[in-house]
Amino acid sequence: MTNLEKYNRAFMMNFRVSEAELPEMKYEGLGKWDSVGHMDLIADLESAFGIEMDTKDVLDLSTYEKGKEVLAKYGVSFDE
Repeated sequence: MTNLEKYNRAFMMNFRVSEAELPEMKYEGLGKWDSVGHMDLIADLESAFGIEMDTKDVLDLSTYEKGKEVLAKYGVSFDE
């Protein structure tokens, strides 16, 4: 499974959305992406990529696209 597939899967499983909906996703833009949903997503991403994000990055991960930038800080590449 590629990093992009892992990333997309975390969003799709946590928020029950299709892959086509992902690019438009943002925190609190979807009922399920509230504070609890956000922490579930963070936990899944940390587990999937074997990382531990600092608080600033957890807060910065506010959109689907921004999440890719945040994960890049931890060596996660989406250029596969």
